[in-house]
Amino acid sequence: MNTPAATPRPRSRAWSALWLLTRRDLKVRYSTSMLGYLWSILDPLLMSLIYWFIFTQVFSRGVGESPYIVFLLTAMLPWMWLNGAVSDSTRAFLRDMKLVRSVALPHWIWVGRIVCSKGVEFLLSLPVLALFAIFSGAQVGPGLLWFPVATLMLGVLTLGLGLIIAPLVVFFRDLERAVKLVLRVLFYASPIIYGAADLPEFAQPLAWLNPLSGIFSLFRAGFFPNQFDPALVLSSAAITVVTLIVGIIVFRRAIGGVLKEL
Repeated sequence: MNTPAATPRPRSRAWSALWLLTRRDLKVRYSTSMLGYLWSILDPLLMSLIYWFIFTQVFSRGVGESPYIVFLLTAMLPWMWLNGAVSDSTRAFLRDMKLVRSVALPHWIWVGRIVCSKGVEFLLSLPVLALFAIFSGAQVGPGLLWFPVATLMLGVLTLGLGLIIAPLVVFFRDLERAVKLVLRVLFYASPIIYGAADLPEFAQPLAWLNPLSGIFSLFRAGFFPNQFDPALVLSSAAITVVTLIVGIIVFRRAIGGVLKEL
């Protein structure tokens, strides 16, 4: 007697769909571009080189550590992941309205695929960091083991922010421009071109309130052990978890209205 084939579980179908949508995003982005993969590294690399030139060749640098180009890239590359994913999350539902309405998938996938595709681009950019570390003579220490932890924390934080922003933009379209403005401010308010310890005393609370401070310190720990601050990392971890929880709550409460609005 033939037994019916087992149907895939909804959860496994959701993860398969997430992977397929992530691959689709990457293929579309790279297949229509002559430079393809290079675009994922060109923006952070050029920005890092500009700041390296300004702070080492034009002005006497009083922030960060040497080699400064590695110091910049260890924060600039993960920043581009968060910045790109959060920016694209503002159109997570608006860009694929027909698919969102017609395809029976968990709706968080439309945010998750953006976070994953930008995360893949981040991973593909890591060889650039490795090359600059080698050619600049950067010392590598055991703190490099924190790199996967930092990657996980940044992915969770980015997903939480995306879950908050994606549904709200459907109701408040001006939020898309507001998010871009906030991201621009957040770039300078985060320890990217400087370290958290470089902030003046009156601005130190900013580092504790900004989850990127601890996350970037973990990314830098393998090359710059002095940047590692356990208390700051714990603060960032707590804010990251809270952000994800808030994101899940906001998303669940808003998704019904989002589907009606689309």
